[in-house]
Amino acid sequence: MICLALLLPAPSSARSRDEFPPAAAYDHSVATAWFDLLNELVRQSPGFTPPVASRAMGYASVTLYEAIQPGLPGYRSLAGQLTGLTWLPAAQPDADYHWPLVANSALASINRRLFAHGGAAVRGSIDALEATIRTRYETTAPAEVLRRSTARGRAVAAAIFAWSKSDGGHEGALYNFPLTYQPPQGEGMWVATPPKYQRAMQPFWGANRPFALPAPDACLPAALPPFFTDSASAEYGEAWELYTTVKNLTPAQRETALYWSDDPTLTATPPGHSLAIATQVLRKENATLARAAETYARVGIALADAFIACWDAKFHYNRLRPITYIQRFIDPAWNTTAITDPVYTPPFPEYPSGHATEIGAAATVLSALFGANYTFTDHSQERLGFAPRTYASFWDAAEEAALSRLYGGIHYRSANEQGLAQGQCVAGYVNRLELGPAGKP
Repeated sequence: MICLALLLPAPSSARSRDEFPPAAAYDHSVATAWFDLLNELVRQSPGFTPPVASRAMGYASVTLYEAIQPGLPGYRSLAGQLTGLTWLPAAQPDADYHWPLVANSALASINRRLFAHGGAAVRGSIDALEATIRTRYETTAPAEVLRRSTARGRAVAAAIFAWSKSDGGHEGALYNFPLTYQPPQGEGMWVATPPKYQRAMQPFWGANRPFALPAPDACLPAALPPFFTDSASAEYGEAWELYTTVKNLTPAQRETALYWSDDPTLTATPPGHSLAIATQVLRKENATLARAAETYARVGIALADAFIACWDAKFHYNRLRPITYIQRFIDPAWNTTAITDPVYTPPFPEYPSGHATEIGAAATVLSALFGANYTFTDHSQERLGFAPRTYASFWDAAEEAALSRLYGGIHYRSANEQGLAQGQCVAGYVNRLELGPAGKP
């Protein structure tokens, strides 16, 4: 079973009817505990590749927000704003709800569905966290309020899950490498890469229904220049930059490449890193439950849509990876005896960078919520032995994460830069969603 520390405020004595405050009167701790756990569920559940993980984050975040939205005076529902989300169960008018318990029930219910194939340890961890939070709060409200709050969370989670099943990514963890996909053939096109020579991962993900984007290709990055192999071509120049950079990495550059690697099973994948940054900021800010719900909604939607947009672009352009180009046209011996990129090349096309797109989207959303020059320290990789890193802004972190893919030997500079731009484009649609009273972050 996954164990997580849960820090909750001391509960107050049971309140009578009409004394239950709005969600903004409670702190973030129930929400942040659940999103900590979600990252652990991603890490330990089979098949939760980055696109699949981002989808779970998107649906969990919308579930939290919609479950407590009636307890957020002046906040709008996302029904009618997100593609295909037309109806959600209404709260009982003039009835009391305990909003942390609504959130607890909703997140437990949606995670049971999203991680249904995660195994006994995953199910046990979801059950344990739900029980811990319920036990902590159950003496603070009458039994009828507890029942009503639990029922609302479950009803919203059921409705969100029903909506999720038609998006094209349902049970995607079971179908990461479909046999039906045949990659296009031709000069400059993607081919399987060492060491495993795996089939293409989630080649149809870019056709999934987005959350806030009007279409998967709404943020399609700039077209690539023609593919050439002569030393005067743009392609060769980018490959040469990557080749010489990796061969001469400084210790600090190698550390940066590994810090942002975010490999599945070791971490919650790249979107999990961005989600962890959001969680740390909410704790630093001593945020309310209302603030946490809006933050997770915007970040979760941005991450989910970023992977749809990025995968649409990847399989639209189908550009081969640097390791293939360098071995064919620069140095046939590069990374043939040991794959020391210094990170493994993942099994999908090169352009644009998924790391750059997802963190570009998350950084843009977080900047709108907390400020363009918000300073924070990322502790999320300490469990892997990395020292915490302090950033002058969310965009500072995003640029480092994008550049780390050049240091890692798996993305050209253009793929990183265009990925950041694509992420900004995705976030633009997310930032236009009307949630709070002001209609924007």
